[in-house]
Amino acid sequence: MRWALVKVSLAVTVMVVLAFAVPLGLVIKEMARDRALSNAERQAAAIGPTLSLTGERRPLEHAMQSTLAGAANRMALHIPASERTAGRPVEIGTRRASPADLALVQQVPRASTTKVNGGSVLLQPIAIDSDGIAVVEVFVPEEDLSRGVTTAWLMLAGVGIALVVGSVAVADRLGVRMVKPAQRLAGAAQELGEGKLGVRVPEEGPTELRSAAIAFNAMADQVVQLLANERELAADLSHRLRTPLTVLRLNAASLGEGLAADQTRAAVEQLEREVDTIIRTAREAKPQTTAVGSGSGCDASEVIRERMEFWSALAEDEGRTVRIAGVDRPVRIPVARPDLAAALDALLGNVFRHTAEGTAFSVDVHNGDDAVIVLVSDAGPGIADPAAAMARGNSGSRDGSTGLGLDIVRRVAESTGGDVRIGSSVLGGTEVRIWLGLDPRGGGREERRRGHRGSDRRRTLIHAGRRTRQDDPVS
Repeated sequence: MRWALVKVSLAVTVMVVLAFAVPLGLVIKEMARDRALSNAERQAAAIGPTLSLTGERRPLEHAMQSTLAGAANRMALHIPASERTAGRPVEIGTRRASPADLALVQQVPRASTTKVNGGSVLLQPIAIDSDGIAVVEVFVPEEDLSRGVTTAWLMLAGVGIALVVGSVAVADRLGVRMVKPAQRLAGAAQELGEGKLGVRVPEEGPTELRSAAIAFNAMADQVVQLLANERELAADLSHRLRTPLTVLRLNAASLGEGLAADQTRAAVEQLEREVDTIIRTAREAKPQTTAVGSGSGCDASEVIRERMEFWSALAEDEGRTVRIAGVDRPVRIPVARPDLAAALDALLGNVFRHTAEGTAFSVDVHNGDDAVIVLVSDAGPGIADPAAAMARGNSGSRDGSTGLGLDIVRRVAESTGGDVRIGSSVLGGTEVRIWLGLDPRGGGREERRRGHRGSDRRRTLIHAGRRTRQDDPVS
């Protein structure tokens, strides 16, 4: 905006200066010419009294020498033959005009100007008697015709340049006054988007930008208030779960001994810890700004083995066949251990919730050079609309799913620069493919921007993982 104002001011000022300076320069040139010719006319008229008294050469030469043009040998006198010249024409001085021009002036007694080498000549007719008309010729050099014009043009150019520079400077200052508030507003908006909720904009600048700053500050205050209300609501809702959790924990304690009882009590304890974490997080004075997946990372193989040990007991009770592959060696990923565990629990919970008892499922991990793929597959009926399934977190669905589980998985994958895809599995049902980038700065997004080459590498990893899973024994 600043440079746009400067350019507009520069263009307008240059046009105005040219519109005034060019005609004024031409007028100055014409005035200098008129001034030189008027001076020549006055000197030619000075010979008139002498011509009216005598036609002798000596008095006329003396009269010519008394003028500036005559002293500089720039004046000539042409007298036709008459009684006062003894019947002979008289010419005094150096003639520069052509005989035709002299004859024309004598026939039509009117002053005229004609161009000659080095300047112009003024031909001034003077009636001496009834016998004829004498012509006074005054030579005006070219430098006299343009005397002072160059200086006047330089002054005009200087004034024009000063006007242009001044207008540009004023436009630049005005642009700064407009641009700085706009830049502060843009910077504050970016900081607000990064999670700095305390940022505010000074209400300065032009009226429009001041109004925008007021609106931005009001919006930021409203965002802070809304987030505070959401934290309070989350804390209140989570706190309400403590009562049924207490009852559930007491009931689980009375289940006695056994693997199922121990797993139930462990699940209740974990649920209590998660509820307490939600309450503490929601009650914090400052909102969380740490992204999902931040931290030192974890061993994906270890987390998957631990969670599959938990879910395998329930699978055995329901007669489900479980396959697991690719977890026999450490696989480091830039995802915090609780986040990966939550994502796996969300996917495996969906398998148990949305497929019939006895439906087989598998978990496969394949480690590449710059990414790790986790495939969770089942032999259920599949998902007819994968796009709608990914969007269920925004609205309810008829099968009781909220889509929040897939949203957790998506956020974990995107925190590493990866993504989540839903497709058909080799078992005949649904396959959820989690692409986890090994570069926490977002190398996966860059990989997607590179087009089909990244897609070919991704397909290679997926196919290799599928072959590994098919050849792995039942766990």
